[in-house]
Amino acid sequence: MSKVFKPTESELEILSILWEKEHASVREVHEIVQLTKDVGYTTTLKLMQIMHEKGLVSRNESSKTHIYTPLFEKEKAQEQYITKMIKTLFSGNSAQLVLQALGNHQSSQEELAEIKSLIEQIEKRK
Repeated sequence: MSKVFKPTESELEILSILWEKEHASVREVHEIVQLTKDVGYTTTLKLMQIMHEKGLVSRNESSKTHIYTPLFEKEKAQEQYITKMIKTLFSGNSAQLVLQALGNHQSSQEELAEIKSLIEQIEKRK
């Protein structure tokens, strides 16, 4: 039975790059990470190796440049972190999370329509 790992903040940053690119080399990931953090190449490499050991990413070793692909799904990460955030920061009150997000974020008309549609679907199920 394999252990399920919860990504750290640094691992999530790398995963978000891989989710967007679908797969990438350490160099490609490092170039993006370096835009927002002062981090060495070997640090990025080591972190990605650890992520591979944890089962968060796969590594294609068929060429000199290893290519990494995310194995941990974006939706699973969102679910884990939102659930924890609601429990810890909002005392289990998901409405407070939504109110905070909507009050501090400029939502587009499309986003608001999507939110309204979701609320209607939830109301119909109850």
